[in-house]
Amino acid sequence: MPPTRHACAGPPKISSVNTILNISAYKFVPLPDAAALRELLLARAMELALKGTILLAEEGINLFLAGPADAVRGFITQLHADGRFADIAPKESWSQTSPFKKMLVKVKREIIRMDHPTIRPANGRAPAVSAATLKRWLEAGVDDVGRPVVTLDTRNDFEVDCGTFEGAIDWRISKFTEFPQALTEHKADLAGKTVVSFCTGGIRCEKAAILMHEAGLENVFQLEGGILKYFEETDGAHYRGGCFVFDERRALGTDLEIRPVNHDAGHGQLTGTI
Repeated sequence: MPPTRHACAGPPKISSVNTILNISAYKFVPLPDAAALRELLLARAMELALKGTILLAEEGINLFLAGPADAVRGFITQLHADGRFADIAPKESWSQTSPFKKMLVKVKREIIRMDHPTIRPANGRAPAVSAATLKRWLEAGVDDVGRPVVTLDTRNDFEVDCGTFEGAIDWRISKFTEFPQALTEHKADLAGKTVVSFCTGGIRCEKAAILMHEAGLENVFQLEGGILKYFEETDGAHYRGGCFVFDERRALGTDLEIRPVNHDAGHGQLTGTI
């Protein structure tokens, strides 16, 4: 079944009492012990009564957790004790209830599937720009050397339909594994421009930016921390709509509060990743 096509609508609506801390974070780092790490992290999360999903692979970790703030931050403190994760800095938002029903820790082939094994971010990242820098570039229409700036949405089409940056390039991919072929087809359109790739939390645009560099595009950046970090560190200028998230909240506004979602654009079971 194809993923449900949701469209965001209306102003943010949420209870004024939000006691559940929601975090997302990832890191590309070699994890040859992913299977053993699964058992350890699951035990810690269960002990703290957290809910969410942690994905582990040889290439790294990708996590989404929710619970009382002390419990969530306690889990991250324990995670930081492992030197491989010492610099993980989660993105935070709040809700009245947990957007997850249970706690899952899974070992996968990739923490974000691209089916392009030569792309290994742990061996070196593409250059990144901060939320403040991107906002400044978008206001000017050019980067710091006067080159035209375009934003490239690396998310799935139904996520883009929920909201995106003004004028963002959207290749209408239905899954991230389609991105390499879309790049082959549209690469010439990006020549001579500064390209800022973006996604929800940074993980997809990190792989996408590396692939674009390997394809010969010189002026490619990734948005550090993705859309959610942009919302956290700016006033959301130049972004229209909400940001689709793969949990029961469905979408967040530029203020990181829940937005209502219309469910009349398709049918099927929702699947995906940040």
